[in-house]
Amino acid sequence: MAGKSPRPSRFANSKTGLGVLSSLGLACAILLWGANWPVMKVGLSHVSPLWFSALRFATGAACLFGWQALRGDLQAPKREDLPFIASIGLLQMTLFTAFGAWAMTELPAGRSAILSYTTSIWVVPAVYLLGERIQPRRLVGVAFAVAGVAILLNPHAVNWSDRRLLEANGLLLAASACWAICILHLRYGRPASSAIALAPWQMALATVVLMPTALVFEGLPTGDGTAAFWLSLLFVGPVATSFCFCVVNAASSRLPASVMSTLMLAVPVTGLAISMATLHEPPSVDLLLGALVIVIGIAVNAMPSRPNTISLEAKS
Repeated sequence: MAGKSPRPSRFANSKTGLGVLSSLGLACAILLWGANWPVMKVGLSHVSPLWFSALRFATGAACLFGWQALRGDLQAPKREDLPFIASIGLLQMTLFTAFGAWAMTELPAGRSAILSYTTSIWVVPAVYLLGERIQPRRLVGVAFAVAGVAILLNPHAVNWSDRRLLEANGLLLAASACWAICILHLRYGRPASSAIALAPWQMALATVVLMPTALVFEGLPTGDGTAAFWLSLLFVGPVATSFCFCVVNAASSRLPASVMSTLMLAVPVTGLAISMATLHEPPSVDLLLGALVIVIGIAVNAMPSRPNTISLEAKS
């Protein structure tokens, strides 16, 4: 009959269902990534930081290799992929994770999560020096992020006479710089294979580097074999590393980069909230104010650019 609304096709319903599942999966991944910080803090009381990092990527790589093999998607990296395997595997996975784990032996998990997400203070000046046009509000965002870091590191919040605390905070900033270098590499280069296809190879490289390094600096594997150790390892490896990586990359293929960047702000905020709730980390004024200012700064940088202006989204 005329005027009768057409029935939605089965294909449309299928796309809607996939969209809902993707959104639920992304929300779950953000929650799990936020929870990963307090879980790592718990795990580090049962195993040394380098061995924990090495075992994390060993189990993560094993899960992804197995999953891709079962799906028939496992493929050897192409020659053009090797620089990206090196940068992500060595900087974002090996150094970022090792620095973060070392730092959390001295610092609360919530503070560690917030400081690790300050990549914009490195990325924005770098792309400016490389000749990109930067909107003024991007610089405002960086100023907020830098101000937030200053609040977190002021002498009232951190005992500057304690060298170990200063080094731990410095390691977190160095970790964010390592992540920023990877963002720049992905920004100005393009691997031949997808991020999910390269992930197990990057994790395998991190494992190959971290295991002998842990053996040299920490001796034989240090895990105490308790239930807390195994549960922490199973969470940070197969769940927070393998599962979340695949879900976030799948969502990244469906959502604009600016939207993904903004959504990823929920990770450190969630990490801080869960750490305060489960580990009873004290919510000091310095921590809450510094975290708020940093998140505002990152959010300003994550906002979409105007037409004909090069965008600058921080990737997670």
